[in-house]
Amino acid sequence: MKKTYSFDEIINRKGSNCVKYDLLDKLYGDSDLLPMWVADMDFKTPDFIIQAIEDRLKHPILGYSIRPEYFTESVVQWMKKRHNYSIDPEWVVFTPGIVPALNIAVLSLTQAGEEIIVQPPVYFPFFSAVTDHGRIMSENQLKTENGEMKINFGSLNKNAKMLLLSSPHNPGGMIWSKKDLKKLAEFCLTNNITIVSDEIHSDLMLFGNKHLPTASISPEIENITITCIAPSKTFNIAGLSSSVVIISNREMREKFTKTLNSLHIGMGNIFGNVALEAAYTKGEQWLAELIDYLEENINFAINFFEAKIPQIKVIKPQATYMLWLDCRGLGMSNKDMRKFFTDNCNLALSDGRQFGRGGEGFQRLNLACPKSILETALESIYNNLKQK
Repeated sequence: MKKTYSFDEIINRKGSNCVKYDLLDKLYGDSDLLPMWVADMDFKTPDFIIQAIEDRLKHPILGYSIRPEYFTESVVQWMKKRHNYSIDPEWVVFTPGIVPALNIAVLSLTQAGEEIIVQPPVYFPFFSAVTDHGRIMSENQLKTENGEMKINFGSLNKNAKMLLLSSPHNPGGMIWSKKDLKKLAEFCLTNNITIVSDEIHSDLMLFGNKHLPTASISPEIENITITCIAPSKTFNIAGLSSSVVIISNREMREKFTKTLNSLHIGMGNIFGNVALEAAYTKGEQWLAELIDYLEENINFAINFFEAKIPQIKVIKPQATYMLWLDCRGLGMSNKDMRKFFTDNCNLALSDGRQFGRGGEGFQRLNLACPKSILETALESIYNNLKQK
């Protein structure tokens, strides 16, 4: 495939009011760290998205905006072409982000005091989506077998009202097998448990792996599932706060929409609308090249750890652009580990503890960056370990 895009350019993001760089001092105590933590990319937002925004800016008024039919149709076409999942346009509901969608689902479809299943270690906003609203978190910690995280089916709570599912998994970077995903979904079906499936990383499938939308397993499972997707991670447009949920069940959709509207956060913004449509209609070539680049970075990092830092174990991710690093072999406490990576290596990584039980001794590393930056980060870890 002929390469159209380059991902090697280093772009100075400092001073652009971006979370990744401009919150380093507040969160890590040092503004000069190399940030490889929060899940956005250091690559340019694709040119066709920038062009779509520039075209809209030619009109001099940026007033209240509606979403035209092409917004929803682009979602429908993308899901069919990318994931072989046919959806009705009526099922598509706008939300200003996946995290808001999780919270709206909890508020609209459960009651205070009811239990909601989360499976740590997992994307940490799952926890607050439960506890901030007076619901009870039912933790079903993932098992580790042969270096991979697995669902612990034996301890799932039959009395829960909802399951928050990360698919593909963040921070682990793995995809659930069809067998396990079906088994989990059928457990929910049997026990009348609503599934909220966070599939925000589903477009970032690596090494030939395919994503299976939870709702596509069967019409019965589709009927109890809310699917959350967005172009934000895929095309590096998280700042535009535009995502959607897919809900086939009319009653669930109406309850979700009612809560969304009651919070007055369903309008979105003009640029998010045009960016989403551009991403889902023009993004395949760019995404293919991005995935090639991410795979090269992942292979480089894994080979580097195996050859030079065997104390840190890495599971090869099947999706996403994060590496879940098992640092327990370093023999450090979590406090000392944090100090080592920040003070010695000059790196800002995501501490595994924030992902809940099972994250102790782990770090999450974001490698969606030019390879030269990744090389600098890994060499820093290697050189500082040699000095210990």
